[in-house]
Amino acid sequence: MYLTIKETAEYLSMPEAVVESLVQQNKIRTIFDGDQHLINKEQFNTHFEQLEKYKKMVEEYLSEPIPEDWDAKDED
Repeated sequence: MYLTIKETAEYLSMPEAVVESLVQQNKIRTIFDGDQHLINKEQFNTHFEQLEKYKKMVEEYLSEPIPEDWDAKDED
């Protein structure tokens, strides 16, 4: 499915100007139909998969209990 820049910005929850900038920097692949840039929605699947994986890693890290302090005493 192909999206316009405006639709892509809504899909990615970012401003249109940022999406346009990424298109100009060739960081987002597009097809230009003579009137507007069309962006394939499927190219963002790996991005969202990586975000979910990162969120899961952070949740696991934050849910680990803090180890007890072993209270080392200096016995010189």
